[in-house]
Amino acid sequence: MSLPLPRTFPRDGGPLNGYSPWLQHETLRRRKKVPLLHIILFLVTLVTTCMAGAFQQGANPFADPFALVHGLPFAVTLMSILLFHEMGHYVVARWHGVRASLPYFIPGPPFFVGTFGAFIRMQSPPANRRALFDVGAAGPWAGVALAIPAVVIGLSLSEVRPLTPLEGGVILGDSMLFSLLTRLVLGVSADEVSVILHPVALAGWFGLFVTFLNLLPVGQLDGGHITYSLFGRTHRWISRVALLGIVLLGFHGWQGWFVWAVLLFVLGVDHPPTLDLFPSLDLRRKFYGWCTVALFVLTFIPVPITITERPTGETIPVSYRLGHSSPPVPLSFVYRP
Repeated sequence: MSLPLPRTFPRDGGPLNGYSPWLQHETLRRRKKVPLLHIILFLVTLVTTCMAGAFQQGANPFADPFALVHGLPFAVTLMSILLFHEMGHYVVARWHGVRASLPYFIPGPPFFVGTFGAFIRMQSPPANRRALFDVGAAGPWAGVALAIPAVVIGLSLSEVRPLTPLEGGVILGDSMLFSLLTRLVLGVSADEVSVILHPVALAGWFGLFVTFLNLLPVGQLDGGHITYSLFGRTHRWISRVALLGIVLLGFHGWQGWFVWAVLLFVLGVDHPPTLDLFPSLDLRRKFYGWCTVALFVLTFIPVPITITERPTGETIPVSYRLGHSSPPVPLSFVYRP
């Protein structure tokens, strides 16, 4: 995800390239700093994702810190996908002369995934829609280039079981891309099996999940950058329709969509203009743009996550393995094609 800084216009005609002298001074000052905050956030997020991976395997890192080792396959895979995604944005932004920060990783509660993702800040707007498209599309394609091999390797290590009622697990939603990879790797029938995902496959699933969330055509998400690049000011209507669709999905499936709707509304539904509004995308970028739209369709999951219930109807909490009355129990992440 990339969050650009609004453009600042001079009053005296003095600044370079349409940016205020204060912004130029701040950018130069920050470049001289060691990126300590980025390093700390990365390390903390690595720890929280390791803890999440350990809990998934039935280990309790609070009781035994060495249990973090059990979470490494999940954590390293997921962190690598997120890092590839954000560095895709960063490298292409620098190539286009757009000032951008290093990735900010966001640690999360260690009982489920352990992170809320990562983002970079574009500290100056792209010069035109072509540069904006390159920066916006680079992240999802870089991330998915690592997520797909992770899914393939992880599925080959996953356990296939007959389709039976599941107690105490999390059922992961289906996307066309994940379903296709499952059929190619495992050759399973959609009506007969449950797939207990290996931690590497689980991290790959979350990598694809992050990809499609970022490709939502709203505001300043990656999908918002791409949609604005393709359609210009028409993006504002596409963004509003997409936000309405997210709210409707919340009523008919995953309630997490409501959280996303509120977050996107707060961040802003519209996309700020580039420095040069008029040059449209060339034919090659238009082709890549529609390929990216196709990637969004292939990774889209209407109901991403469902937590199963006990026979009594009591919902199994994700952190139920932390109970002191019994040893931790692995939480099964199940994919049902």
